[in-house]
Amino acid sequence: MTEPADRLAGLTSWHSDWRGLRVAVYGLGVTGFSVADTLVELGAEVLVVTAKADEERAMLLAVIGAQLLEQPELDTPPDRLTAFDPQLVVVSPGFHHDHPLLTWAQERGTAVWGDIELAWRLRDKVGTPADWIAVTGTNGKTTTVQLTATMLVAGGYRAAPCGNIGIPVLDAVRDPHGFDVLVVELSSYQLHWVNRNAGGELSPYSAACLNIADDHLDWHGSLDAYRAAKAKVYTGTQVACVYNRADPATEHMVQEAEVLEGARAIGFGLDVPGPSDFGIVDGILCDRAFLEDRFTSAIELTTIDELREAGLAAPHVVANILAAAALARSYGVEPGVIRDVLTAFRLDAHRIELVRIEAGVSWVDDSKATNPHAADASLRAYDSVVWVAGGLLKGVEIDEIVKRHAARLRAVVLIGVDREALRSAFARHAPDLPVYEVDADETEDVMPTAVRLAGEVAQTGDTVLLAPAAASMDQFADYAERGRLFQAAVNEFFGGEADDQSASRPGDG
Repeated sequence: MTEPADRLAGLTSWHSDWRGLRVAVYGLGVTGFSVADTLVELGAEVLVVTAKADEERAMLLAVIGAQLLEQPELDTPPDRLTAFDPQLVVVSPGFHHDHPLLTWAQERGTAVWGDIELAWRLRDKVGTPADWIAVTGTNGKTTTVQLTATMLVAGGYRAAPCGNIGIPVLDAVRDPHGFDVLVVELSSYQLHWVNRNAGGELSPYSAACLNIADDHLDWHGSLDAYRAAKAKVYTGTQVACVYNRADPATEHMVQEAEVLEGARAIGFGLDVPGPSDFGIVDGILCDRAFLEDRFTSAIELTTIDELREAGLAAPHVVANILAAAALARSYGVEPGVIRDVLTAFRLDAHRIELVRIEAGVSWVDDSKATNPHAADASLRAYDSVVWVAGGLLKGVEIDEIVKRHAARLRAVVLIGVDREALRSAFARHAPDLPVYEVDADETEDVMPTAVRLAGEVAQTGDTVLLAPAAASMDQFADYAERGRLFQAAVNEFFGGEADDQSASRPGDG
């Protein structure tokens, strides 16, 4: 083992000696800046490498004392990077795992960490390290993380949601007030880089993989590689491995995981729970895992009727609630606290958000459905749908969702650049279904056209559903902009903002 590798293996604390360590940080998004800021605070020498730098972050780098290498083409290592001779590379999630700069680092024997490994090593900055509850899955991560953190806070714990949810974990571990527990949303990109280096192995208090479906195959290269990345969430789990009974792949991950002695497998699902499970009995959400007599008894958490009143009764949302409840109960949150949280909790914007109801037609924004698995869950919540779909498909197959839901579709309005794959799938599996296409070059023209087409075909009792099953970056800045423009187009189509009485969610009556 070389001297630098020995040194890196020993850097397992905020209080280790990081001074003078030469670190190349790849990427200058929210995560990349948090990495650079942290390492400079530790006394490391930092060079940030990016194809394009946000002006404000570039200015802040100069203020904190980090170097910036901005170069549009990064197909080969820039001379400045090779001259810097990094002892460590910390990569942002946006960098593809086989990017030429990562290949260069690995070929020269330079260790590569992600921001999650760095945060895990530094988690003792403000005293006793916070426990981590780790959450991943193809869909539902953010809602589950928010629910779990809210339940923990209501239960009296100092808790925070962080990670892929938008708040870098490094910002959370550096918070001067400290936390009892961090609920960490982990993407497959982040998980790809964990548990690869001595000294940086994660050991979450509890962990969950909510579901697995084709997604990000363009990044990982195969479904097996994507699943392998997701499965890392369970490695080293201390107390509870929460898995989805309706998704055998997640249970298999738990069975194969190397966990700490005493860690339990806790299943969740929309069916009747067995011992050590969370589930539903006669419309009642139940905990049969965290009670002494779990073989003959269950604890009531809430009811489907109560969730319906809160706009949380869509099946995939109920599944997220059960997963969050399992994670919160694993940390000691009382059932009554969970019930109170669910009475007040509301989903974020662009997640099955009812925009308005006009002439018996519901207009729903689920722009966050950025892959077929999420769109499938959204479509299941409605009986008759005019589906607004399309965007960047990210290499996933679309045939199965088209075949499964063809019978509930009145028509389809296609947007985005990958319309050919969708068009072909409908021709194969629903040849008589009306399919309309939005061929707009300008972002501001896409949604007004889509809404007009949908409005012309929708009938009383239908739901016009924006659930694109695809990423948004072909025509929009992100899924949020896509959803905002859809909502604006709907309101414009009907001549103004909706009345408050129509701003409810699926299942509200």
